[in-house]
Amino acid sequence: MQQFMKEKKRLAILGSTGSIGVQALEVIRENPALFEAEVLVGNRNADLLIKQALEFKPNAVVIADERLYKQVNDVLSPLDIKVFAGAKAVEQIVEMETVDMVLASIVGYAGLASTINAIEHGKQIALANKETLVVAGELVTELALKKAVNLYPVDSEHSAIFQCLAGEWDNKIEKIYLTASGGPFRGKDRAFLETVKKEQALKHPNWTMGAKITIDSASLMNKGLEVIEAKWLFHLEPSQIDVIVHPQSIVHSLVQFEDGSMKAQMGLPDMKLPIQYAIAYPHRVKNTFPRFNFMDYPSLTFEKADLNVFTNLALAFEAMHQGGNMPCILNAANEVAVAAFLKDQVSFIGMSTLVEKAMKSISFIRKPNYVDYVATDTETRNFVQSLL
Repeated sequence: MQQFMKEKKRLAILGSTGSIGVQALEVIRENPALFEAEVLVGNRNADLLIKQALEFKPNAVVIADERLYKQVNDVLSPLDIKVFAGAKAVEQIVEMETVDMVLASIVGYAGLASTINAIEHGKQIALANKETLVVAGELVTELALKKAVNLYPVDSEHSAIFQCLAGEWDNKIEKIYLTASGGPFRGKDRAFLETVKKEQALKHPNWTMGAKITIDSASLMNKGLEVIEAKWLFHLEPSQIDVIVHPQSIVHSLVQFEDGSMKAQMGLPDMKLPIQYAIAYPHRVKNTFPRFNFMDYPSLTFEKADLNVFTNLALAFEAMHQGGNMPCILNAANEVAVAAFLKDQVSFIGMSTLVEKAMKSISFIRKPNYVDYVATDTETRNFVQSLL
């Protein structure tokens, strides 16, 4: 038994029925003396949310889809588990005094409002929702500083950078390298990508993730979003961020310091490790996760990302350089494009075309406020929908 945490950390898991949420509950299941699920929030998967609540006995649950409230409430309310429904409830549940930390793992722009509200109420954040910083990085980081809230990264790449910086806070970063597996289409040309179907794009070689993130990984948009997130998490200039393709997904990212030395964080591709590191920080918790064996990976390789083939990554770098609401435009356009691709309404290459058109067409705002971000998101989504 580990004694470093005197009291259980009570977590609100936003997106408990998604890939990150499910794996976070596995971490809690393995460490019941250290963590408990105080709040569970799901979107539409009522059956899984009910199953999770029956096992983990949270104080409260929220089902975002109000049509499913009765189904969830009928099962859980007799057990003294409070049940709420709707987008406003998702946003407000983080205010509960019994919540110590919020795991923000709702996918996409939908996770922004609840994360901002959690910061407003002084909750520490384990951040798996990269879109929060992509869309509104300046606003969110300024608010976190004002409220003395820490943002603990959950993305494996940003967790790697965070781990490499432990004990190095006063040493200047020269550059960070975010690693990318290259996805299922590494080494392919644009002619091949023209023919890609969703069934191919949903087969990631190393990671198990939800459909949206898996498609983003195949198009390298996920890496582009991570580049923008890294800028805000680690207070970097765009020139300090680079991407390198590493097909084995063992080196999760690297930091190069001003003396030229480099640190890398390595391990098997398993999201439970960065989740556990974020919610237990600054402690490392013993676990039974599989261990890396060098003999299983006698060769680790690295190569340059092809921005001419994977134009989404180039568009993300462009959005980061422009700043303002441009990353918000990029994200909103991509969310609509990915949803359309999953419905066979646009080609794999066509997703990038939609994003690029939106970036050229939607009004640019250099210093947006929250209202501007909301308006930009809506305007962009409507614009891209009109192109389908």
